[in-house]
Amino acid sequence: MPDRSLLDLSFDDLHDRTADLPRYRVDQIWQGVFRDFAPSYDAMTTLPQPLRARLSKTIPFPIVEPIREDESEDGRTQKTLFQCADGETIESVTMRFRDRRTACVSSQVGCPVGCSFCATGQSGFVRNLTTGEIVAQVLHSARRLRADAETLTHVVYMGMGEPFLNYDATLASIRILNDPRGFGLGARSFTVSTAGIVPGIDRFAEEGIQANLAISLHAADDATRDRLVPANRRYPTDELLAACRRYVERTHRRVTFEITLFDGINDTESHARAVAELLSGLLCHVNLIPYNETPDGPFSASSAERIRAFAETLSRARIPVTIRHSMGSDIQAGCGQLRSEADGTTRTNASTPAIR
Repeated sequence: MPDRSLLDLSFDDLHDRTADLPRYRVDQIWQGVFRDFAPSYDAMTTLPQPLRARLSKTIPFPIVEPIREDESEDGRTQKTLFQCADGETIESVTMRFRDRRTACVSSQVGCPVGCSFCATGQSGFVRNLTTGEIVAQVLHSARRLRADAETLTHVVYMGMGEPFLNYDATLASIRILNDPRGFGLGARSFTVSTAGIVPGIDRFAEEGIQANLAISLHAADDATRDRLVPANRRYPTDELLAACRRYVERTHRRVTFEITLFDGINDTESHARAVAELLSGLLCHVNLIPYNETPDGPFSASSAERIRAFAETLSRARIPVTIRHSMGSDIQAGCGQLRSEADGTTRTNASTPAIR
């Protein structure tokens, strides 16, 4: 069995792998996947059956099977639990905002960063996802939305895992989905969120692709951030902000900083002032995120009043800020929650990639 599936391939890769076929057949395959959202070769009825049988053996679809789907009471959020070929499970979320339709996808099975408030971090790390396993999550969301006469408009890499610790697969998935010959989603419709992996930020700045960068900041001081985001011990706040400034200088694009607020931990007036001072003069935007509490998590969510006060402090300091509406809390849409519930166990780290 080949080590690369159909969704791992760029258009040019596919063309090389099917060099004996007429060009129009390659176009039919590519458009069958990325325009028609065919879930298998059998659904590509424009292809003759013998060719479908051959392709199923030589360039198979990745096995990423939805095994559970939960929908929020308001119908705006759907969370999907997938099973991969090796039996491991991953999650993605489809969100219907007022002006956009967004797929939030995973980049790893579990996560090696180990953020103390995150269900994925609490479950440990298993392995990186392949490019095809990432792309399959996006196509599943697009397929679901099309069934409701809707169109996927954005993809965010904010699900399970640290995208910059699976850098090559993450970037390959963006380039495949951005290809105008297929899915054709504009580069600015992608957002990659990192816990602060500085080499990944520097590398991302050199890609020449106008995808968006988001940083899971959560606190401006190292003591608090060490507690919330262990990667801060390797890349402390001053190094992280230096990398963000290099990114802005190189790309002329703003950085989004995500701050999940926890009661009594990082939500005080002094914390807000520290964030304002840290980000002063940087082309950026801050998203304040209400915490989706996990059953065994060590933290509690900040009050709505405390979140508003935090936002007002940033606004007075001329830091652009938005309070993100929490979606899907009734279906455990927080990262890793559905997988943890389905597995019923907390995993230990296995083959954890170095945070470097």
